[in-house]
Amino acid sequence: MLKNYWSKGAKQKKRVILFFIILLALLFFFRDDYQPALIFVRKFIFIILLCFSVLFLGVRSFRKSASVGKRIGILFFLSVFFGILYYVGWNLKFYDYMKTYNVFNDLNKIEINELPLTQNERIQPLRNIFSMANESVGETKDVSLPHLVRVDGHNQWTMAIQPTEKYYWQGLKDNTEEVFSVSSTTPFPRFSSENRIAVTFSIGESLKFSRNTYNAVVQRLNPWMLFNYEPSDTYYMKNDKGAWVEVVSLIKWKGFFFPYPSFGGVMVIENGEHDIKDYIERITIGKGTYISPDEMKNYAYLTKQNTLAEKISRLQAESLKFLAGFSDPLPWNMESAVKIPTAPKDQNAQPYVTDFDFSDSKTDAFSGLYHWFGLEPVGMERTSLSFSVFIPADGTDKLYYYDHASKKQGYAGVSAMPLKVKESKKEYDWSSNTPVEFRPYIKNIAGRKRMFFLGTVSTISDDNPEQFDGSATPDLALVDSEYRDVVWINAKKPSTWNEEVYNQLNEAWRTSEGKNLYFEKEKTILEQNKQVLDSIKLISNLDKNKQILDSIKLLSAQDKKRMEIEKLQKQLDSLKNN
Repeated sequence: MLKNYWSKGAKQKKRVILFFIILLALLFFFRDDYQPALIFVRKFIFIILLCFSVLFLGVRSFRKSASVGKRIGILFFLSVFFGILYYVGWNLKFYDYMKTYNVFNDLNKIEINELPLTQNERIQPLRNIFSMANESVGETKDVSLPHLVRVDGHNQWTMAIQPTEKYYWQGLKDNTEEVFSVSSTTPFPRFSSENRIAVTFSIGESLKFSRNTYNAVVQRLNPWMLFNYEPSDTYYMKNDKGAWVEVVSLIKWKGFFFPYPSFGGVMVIENGEHDIKDYIERITIGKGTYISPDEMKNYAYLTKQNTLAEKISRLQAESLKFLAGFSDPLPWNMESAVKIPTAPKDQNAQPYVTDFDFSDSKTDAFSGLYHWFGLEPVGMERTSLSFSVFIPADGTDKLYYYDHASKKQGYAGVSAMPLKVKESKKEYDWSSNTPVEFRPYIKNIAGRKRMFFLGTVSTISDDNPEQFDGSATPDLALVDSEYRDVVWINAKKPSTWNEEVYNQLNEAWRTSEGKNLYFEKEKTILEQNKQVLDSIKLISNLDKNKQILDSIKLLSAQDKKRMEIEKLQKQLDSLKNN
């Protein structure tokens, strides 16, 4: 039809050429709008080709067949085929099963035999930080979801103060002009001026059209990447020059049969207001600098950092259910099948980004930020801790796991923690308060490494389950995963936590483990100097006492001799008189 229209004359040829120019322009300028469809095709390419092939062959056979019975048979076969495909692939989640298995085969898995220690414990859970940040902005501003990142060598919660999505006009004309950067290790997160960084981003998560972060990043992808990469989580951090940047984590889809997601590097967007030149660049080729996973080691601010999309790390952790083989997660096996516990009431779900110290764990793992998962058996009534999974938050191609189950440690998992905390404080109103986000707390106490879970008690709004109470001094509880005891600790004094734990549990530890190791509080330099001075004074006093004692002894000897002389003199005088 198009060929016939083309051959009619010059006017028709101009129209066809103009139509294709407009079509190509639309495909070029609006590729961020149809890119999700390309990703969908990429994710299900094998299934789509299989269905298309079967349907094409079936329809061709149907048209060639003259027999009514054969045609009915072909229709019946197609109906059964697509019905089974839908039931097995989607209802029984066989597609997800195979995708997770491909992730498992692609992983660089390393089993560790010793747990790392935790360091720089964060006091507040993510939802509390999010609530407190929203309490500190005006009507026309929103706060992006907080992320734990490293800024100037410290762990900080960072989030953008961006134009609200509630009012469309703000997203069209305003920039993101401030970033919150709040310490994660303090019980008193402050959202005042010193933690409110003035920095302008003309590309943001809540902005519209080409200034939207997703749109700008997608426009930056080349044609091959357009089919294989998609933007994910957005982080705010400082680069090696000390300037604030927007770092977008990329997901790369790999494989043909049952494609699976993997870490695809990052797109870095610099701050600053954009002029007309930047505008033209934005709408044509997008904005951002792509850094591949292999190149990230060349940027100090991206190493040991948190840039890995949680969508990827969750799938990697879940894939450990295949450790005992391809068929182990099937219903008739499940000897070592595990799951990621579900977080209730819209709480922050695993992974929990945690700072670990691997210096004494006899591995090549770096000390820094990791995505931590506590995997549990698949049964709803099973809440034991099967695996601790440590995935480098900077996207390093490694996964470390510690097998609690095979060591028969019998630790309680994250799912068991809320009820234990509630049972320990029966006087609380647990209808409105709930313990949330039980992250790991691993320390050397009383002679060996001990694993606890650190939980925070938060109040959740009845009207909005995503609104958490942002108390500056939250109630904290440490739960011993082995002994199941709950220790309520002082959020204002993290330096006393180990001592508080020991004071409550040392009797149980000594009774069970047959040890008699007492907690020894580390002395400050002033206390150590005072102890030295006291020792010097004691020695000096002893010397003085010794001198006095010697003097007393000398005087006593002199008095004794004098008395003997006087006695002899009396005897001599008596003889003279006689």
